[in-house]
Amino acid sequence: MIRTAECVSPMHPDKMCDRISDTLLDLHLQHDPNSRVAIETCGGNGLVYVTGEVTSEYKITDEEIERVVRDITTDDSLKVITNINIQSPEIAQGVDTGGAGDQGIMIGYACRDNEEFLPQEYYLSRELNKHVFKYYPFDGKTQVTMNGNSLRVVTSFCKAPTEKLIKLTMEYFEDFPQYHIEELHCNPAGDWNIGGFTADAGLTGRKLAVDNYGPRVPLGGGAFSGKDSTKVDRSAAYMGRRIAVDILEERPEVQEVIVQLAYAIGYDQPLQATAIVDGEHEFIKGYDLSPKGIIDFLELTKPIFGETAGFGHMGAGFNWK
Repeated sequence: MIRTAECVSPMHPDKMCDRISDTLLDLHLQHDPNSRVAIETCGGNGLVYVTGEVTSEYKITDEEIERVVRDITTDDSLKVITNINIQSPEIAQGVDTGGAGDQGIMIGYACRDNEEFLPQEYYLSRELNKHVFKYYPFDGKTQVTMNGNSLRVVTSFCKAPTEKLIKLTMEYFEDFPQYHIEELHCNPAGDWNIGGFTADAGLTGRKLAVDNYGPRVPLGGGAFSGKDSTKVDRSAAYMGRRIAVDILEERPEVQEVIVQLAYAIGYDQPLQATAIVDGEHEFIKGYDLSPKGIIDFLELTKPIFGETAGFGHMGAGFNWK
């Protein structure tokens, strides 16, 4: 079985947009835990555009938004345009009664490939990215292709000389003697020093496979970043992960779990709540899967979301495991 997954660094243009959106969400939650937030960020070529819908007792200023953008991008020259409105009253009427903020399908997943219960190709790519980022905290990507114990590895990082990148990549895999690197490509297009919004555009929610489990696992649909937890795109995906890990921890014979949850806007109970456990379908029982139940159980009114946007939302020490 040949499998491939990638990871991008927190300074990748798309990830900077995710981090801006989630940091702005956190700012609202710090002051009003019941804030309803749906913020999108687009950046590139000297400009960052922040738009969306917010209903909150806290009124964020343009100056605060600009400060968040500049802190995350480390670029004081960026021009910031904002366009924030209140949540649509037609959406609010369904959420006010405890219903989901939108329809959608959410996927949770866990397997026994490693201690984080993540697909191994995704785990290796992400942890390699973290390792390199400690030394070169810039725009960058990693990718790992697994064919049994044989690996093909790609590592590209801005401002990282190729010889240093080779050394760091090989250093990381010293902890995995079971693998043989068949091919190694470090900065395969050559060393590069122009990254981030200077080199490319970014957009919130454009790295869904990186945010979830890599391409081995199907995606439910919606992005996470910039959304408060009444949006089940986010909260139910986290709950699906929690359920999948719970099943693995409670049943040591199980190797893989895929959880599927589906919701209708304005309705508080899932239309589907099933798990595929080692290929066999089961109904999920024993959890409050209403949006409020999930938010309370996972403590999702806390301002924790800026941290989720850096290196993936799953298997990173959060309440949803």
